Amino acid sequence: MRTAVKNQLHALAMGEGVCRRKKLWTTKGRAELEGVTLGPWASRRRRELLKLLDQLEPSMEELDRAVIKEAESRVEVVRLMTHPGVGPVNALAFVLTLGPVERFRRSKQVASYLGLNPREHSSGGHQRLGSISKQGNRMMRWLLVEAAQTAVRFDPELRRDYQRLKFRRGGSVAKVAMARKLAVRLYWMLRSGADYAQLVRMQSSPVRAMVDASPSGF
Repeated sequence: MRTAVKNQLHALAMGEGVCRRKKLWTTKGRAELEGVTLGPWASRRRRELLKLLDQLEPSMEELDRAVIKEAESRVEVVRLMTHPGVGPVNALAFVLTLGPVERFRRSKQVASYLGLNPREHSSGGHQRLGSISKQGNRMMRWLLVEAAQTAVRFDPELRRDYQRLKFRRGGSVAKVAMARKLAVRLYWMLRSGADYAQLVRMQSSPVRAMVDASPSGF
């Protein structure tokens, strides 16, 4: 809801030539937003949206504190948070969504459970991978896509894979593929008890095949 409210306020600002992105939510940015000259109805809409935003912020802060407290109380969640791009919300949601990690014998089962596995189409002896199945927890998929976009900025291997796949298949496919690869990494971190630094060392060793999922599938 907060994101939707901010998007509407940002649209109002952009309609008047004010484009500040994240800076729009600073004290200076908000003052600029409130000072933009708008018509009567647009001005009323701005006032209502700002009031709603002010009501949502305290609730969000309270929920953020609760999530952080719960995340820090779980060893496995803290471990996942060592991976670039993975914060308390992503890590806690992943652990709670998967449940006991022993349920999954292979990383492919995790991807299938999360709906990140590509559909397979077979015809005339040929196999073609289509779009993802989108079964399972929709919010978890969204969180993984968001986390992966941050992770590719800091992890050299993910960045190379993302850029290569983006060139071949486009940005949307590349983002989902990196989300799938991140999910596999987090799964193996839970299975092996390794943090991010240990995972990187594992990837440079013979067990890399175990923890590394191909961006185009498995």
